[in-house]
Amino acid sequence: MRPAFYPLSCMGNAYKIRDKEGLYFVTFTIVGWADVFTRQIYRDCILDSFRYCIQHKGLNVHAYVIMSNHLHAILSAKEGEDLPSIIRDLKKFTSKAIVKAIQSGPESRRAWLLDIFRQEAQRTQRGQDYIVWQEGYHAKQLITNPFLNQKLSYIHNNPVKAGWVSKAEDYVYSSARNYAGEMGLLHEIDLL
Repeated sequence: MRPAFYPLSCMGNAYKIRDKEGLYFVTFTIVGWADVFTRQIYRDCILDSFRYCIQHKGLNVHAYVIMSNHLHAILSAKEGEDLPSIIRDLKKFTSKAIVKAIQSGPESRRAWLLDIFRQEAQRTQRGQDYIVWQEGYHAKQLITNPFLNQKLSYIHNNPVKAGWVSKAEDYVYSSARNYAGEMGLLHEIDLL
């Protein structure tokens, strides 16, 4: 008889990157689902980190959307590069940049946000002062064109579904503009 649930030990491997040259749909979520990306400065930290990893780490960004407390992206690595290592560095870069921006900028939620990040660091005991991102990144390999198209549509329609815009290409913190033939904020996109 098959169990009605999968043990946690089995589920931990369900969303890992196995094919280093594969194309992956990933989701990164802020700890506590805190709405960090309601401010432009923090969304720009993501774009800056994407650019850095594209130029210096071998990252290919094929699609993305930055929502209020998470982001979705379709990513791959250039030949010979290691996507899990790039993602690790991307999350590390953005974490440091976001914390620095919160500490140094005019932020009415400074104490609240830093407290969330500090509590997560204490809870996980990983030797850091602040942890911004939830552990992992829920990677799904995009093997078939229908699955790829479904995820691309999902990414671009997130802001529409949230009621922020009526057309996907109107949301500037997304690659939907690039796919509509317009100049997006991140123009280094590798269209699929």
